[in-house]
Amino acid sequence: MSTEKIITMAYAANTKDSPLSLYKIERRSPGDNDVLIDILYSGVCHSDIHASRGEWGSKNFPMVPGHEIIGKISQIGSKVTKFKIGESVGVGCFVDSCRTCEQCKIGDEQYCENGVSFTYDGFEQDKKTATYGGYSTKITVDENYVLKIPSKLALEKAAPLLCAGITVYSPMRYYGVKKGDKIAVLGLGGLGHMAVKIAVAMGAEVSVISRSESKRKDALDLGAKEFILSGENPKKYANHFNFIINLISAPNDYNQHLSMLKTNGTMILLGAPSEPSAIQCFSLILKRRKIGGSLIGGIKETQEMLDFCAKHNVLPEVETIKMEQINEAYERIVKGNVHYRFVIDIADFARKQQES
Repeated sequence: MSTEKIITMAYAANTKDSPLSLYKIERRSPGDNDVLIDILYSGVCHSDIHASRGEWGSKNFPMVPGHEIIGKISQIGSKVTKFKIGESVGVGCFVDSCRTCEQCKIGDEQYCENGVSFTYDGFEQDKKTATYGGYSTKITVDENYVLKIPSKLALEKAAPLLCAGITVYSPMRYYGVKKGDKIAVLGLGGLGHMAVKIAVAMGAEVSVISRSESKRKDALDLGAKEFILSGENPKKYANHFNFIINLISAPNDYNQHLSMLKTNGTMILLGAPSEPSAIQCFSLILKRRKIGGSLIGGIKETQEMLDFCAKHNVLPEVETIKMEQINEAYERIVKGNVHYRFVIDIADFARKQQES
């Protein structure tokens, strides 16, 4: 195995208070079980902003964000069996895990009991080597944490599936969403629009609940059967839904929304408000309702999601940007001015670096 490092150009936040700027990082040469990926596209997730601005308490700077990575394999290790050079592949929110704990063994590596290695703002399994994400031209990853991108998926649109897609797909599968179920998607943004598309593809009857009337047309165009303005005649929707997918990250009244669930209904929490929300126990007890959460998905399930999206032609709505537009894109995301996900053209960035 070569110990020679691979130099790759990236964009990084040098501190939590600095904008992202050009930065040089090292990737390891592929080991026996590694693949080296030339990154083509990297999705921009709101968590990239939270992390790079230190809003979640991160101190791992300089930080190269990006955990929605699409690229092509340019080198493989001597023992790699799952991939070949030239294949289109993806890397999602983590790049390794302990592989020995109960959660890893059942394919829920995201819940690794010994600490998953996140794609950025984390550490490799040695617990000391920092990980750098997809706002860069190359990445080296163990083949067991790499995903095949089905040929039916347009590469420039597939990147957000690796976070936004799996984040909503996994709980729908786990909690048992099925054809004919009535589902409310609470909040129509990057995750919400994927929740609508995937739930519709599963055969569910989908409604969108939003505080913004301007989202009505989009909701219906995405496949929702009904648009509900927040606070609009709540009694009309009492005991109405099998599932509510709550994507709101601002404080919100769980009890109001729980009253919209049928007996045995479930509210799935994917948004993470900064303040706790009080729950009236009778909102749950009287109708045997449930509240649950979820975090992305394991490698096997993420591959299942990609294959599902290819089969049903489910892709996110994206706006492709140049790397040098990333700071502007961050500000637009914070203001809600994106329809619905940004994707960075990393191949363009790589060409420019080669030419400079």
